[in-house]
Parts: sequence; structure tokens; C-alpha cells
Amino acid sequence: MKSLDFLLLLALMSLPDSSAVTHTLKYFYTGSSGVPNFPEFVAVGMVDDVLMDQYDSNTRRSQPKQEWMKEVTADYPQYLDRNTGIYMSAQQTYKVAIEILKPRFNQTGGVHIYQNMYGCEWDDETGEKNGFDQFGYDGADFISFKLKEGIWVAAKREAEITKHKWDQDEAGIEQLKSYYTQFCIEWLQKYVNYGKSSLMRTELPSVSLLQKTPSSPVSCHATGFYPDRATLSWRKGEEELHEDVDHGEMLLNPDGTFQMSVDLKVSSVPPEDWSSYKCVFQLSGGKEITTTLDKNQIRTNWRKPGVRGDGAEDPSNTAVIAAVAVVVLALVLIAVVGFLLYRKKKDLCSDLTAEGHSEVQEPLKPNPN
Repeated sequence: MKSLDFLLLLALMSLPDSSAVTHTLKYFYTGSSGVPNFPEFVAVGMVDDVLMDQYDSNTRRSQPKQEWMKEVTADYPQYLDRNTGIYMSAQQTYKVAIEILKPRFNQTGGVHIYQNMYGCEWDDETGEKNGFDQFGYDGADFISFKLKEGIWVAAKREAEITKHKWDQDEAGIEQLKSYYTQFCIEWLQKYVNYGKSSLMRTELPSVSLLQKTPSSPVSCHATGFYPDRATLSWRKGEEELHEDVDHGEMLLNPDGTFQMSVDLKVSSVPPEDWSSYKCVFQLSGGKEITTTLDKNQIRTNWRKPGVRGDGAEDPSNTAVIAAVAVVVLALVLIAVVGFLLYRKKKDLCSDLTAEGHSEVQEPLKPNPN
């Protein structure tokens, strides 16, 4: 863990591997000083790398982030209050910690970040357990805990004072061992059970070949897959290509699925060799989806409308035009109906307000960890 940069962690959050038997429960704490427009403390909890709950010093409240967490908070009424108390206590601890560390690093003002990543992992086939507890300061490792040995390891000279102090706390070390081998594992198993329907969810993508102009790279685009533990690559035969290949970043779709693309420069590929090039998508642990490089399959905006890659008239063109006309007509009808419903709803809302009615939302119930 060379950096615990919280913003980077949020950008790179990944989701569960449906084929994996190793489950993880992780917490990320970030205390900051001198960072404008950013909470001085943020905490997130993740199960199998899915955001589970979140707290920050602005809201000052533990907030569930998954639908299945409602079951957890219903079954454990003190859950949210207990977690909120833990996070609020950590908020004060991290604020003090930054002030303690600044003199050790010969610092005064400026921006400073103190972070902690801790949690446990459990193999549901072998039953193997493990725990981890790592601290970072200003984007670099500071100190970490070795569970089996029961000792702290200083990553730099400035952490030696902390190591000596924490190693002397035998009761604290035993408490950590108990937490990581029992309590943390028990809650990880509970979370996996509560969220199994969504944590084990998988969806395959639709894969398309795209090209802007005849001289542009051919982009293999996969969209609609879940989770995000997937690979997309170009191969020639059985060999994965790295030269003349450009990987795009993975993006989140509005519906919660993902998309990504990988470009292949085809300017140097002889026409007779095109069929030996394939775009391969694989969801972790799943079967491969293979798309052969074929000019007739490439979608582009530089060809004349209704003309395929081989120059022939596209028989689907008429159907597309007809479909568009139907959609336009449907939108007009929806707009008219929507306006009438809006007027009716507006009148109804006025009546309810006059009678003193108000919408009542079911409150979230708490739970312990």
C-alpha cells in the first residue's frame, strides 16, 4: 500500500469477483488538514470491495449505501448509532494524530493526510482467515500491523516512536488479534449473507467494433457488464497484443453497469490478416466473448447512411426509419399524457396540502459493528 489517497480510492473502487471464494471487509479512514472544500474526516466501509456505508465530518452520521443494508439495520437496531459513535471518535483521534505527526516530519502548515486501511478476509472454502491494519501519512506508508507475529512494523524512521508505544500495549495487541480473527470475520460473513444476491450478480456486455474514419483505430467497445472485474484485449491468434493497442479507462453506466474499450491501430494490418485479429472480453472467472475484426461488423459515421461496409444497401435501413417514426409518435403521445397527469397531480397535491397531509418516509433503523 504505497498510497492511501482517499480520492484515488474512490475513483478506483472495484466491485466483487463473482467467482472468488475469498471475501473481504475493509474500512478506509481519512483525516485531513488544510484541504479546502473537503471534510476533515471521511470513513467508508466496503464488503467484497462494494461500498457498504459512509461517514464524513460534515454529515456526522453513518449512512448505509446498499439496499441490502436496510435488512442489517433492521435486524440490529443499534447499528447506525454505534457506527456513528465509532466514526466520531476516530474523527477526533485523527485530528490529534496529524498535529502529533507534523513536528516529527518538521512540518507546520500546509496540506496533510493521515489514513488507515484495516479489515479482514475469509476464504469460504478453506476457512482461512487473515487481517490487515495499515496506516499512511501524506500518501506514503507509515506503520502496519503483522497479525501472526502480533507486532507493528514501522515503514520509516518517524514511525519508530509509534511502533515502540503500540508494541508495548500487550492488551491492545490481543484485542486486535481477537477483532481480526473473530469479530471482523463474523461480521464479514453476515454482510456476505445479507448482500449475496447483489454481491454475486453478474451481467455480460454487448460488444461492438467502432471506427471514426477509415484511418482511425478500430475500437472494441464493451458495455453493460457487471461487476467491473473484467478484461478486454486484442489478440492475434492466441497471442495478446500490446503494441498498437490503447486501453481506455473503465466507466460507470447510469444503470450501475460498466463499460470500457480498447483500440487497435489497423493501418498496418493487411486486409487478408484481419480475420486473425480478435477482441476478447472476459468477466473474471467467466467464459470469453470473442469478436473477430471484420470490416462488415464495424459501426462508423463515415459511411453513407444505409450502406454496409461492403458497399451494399443495408436492408435494415428501412426498418430503422420506420422504428424511428414509431418512437417519435410514441414520444408525442407520452408528452400529451404526461402533461394531463401533471395537471391532475398538481390539483391533487393542492388538495392534500389543504387537508394537512404530508408524505411519511419509513426511518432507517440502526445496528452494531
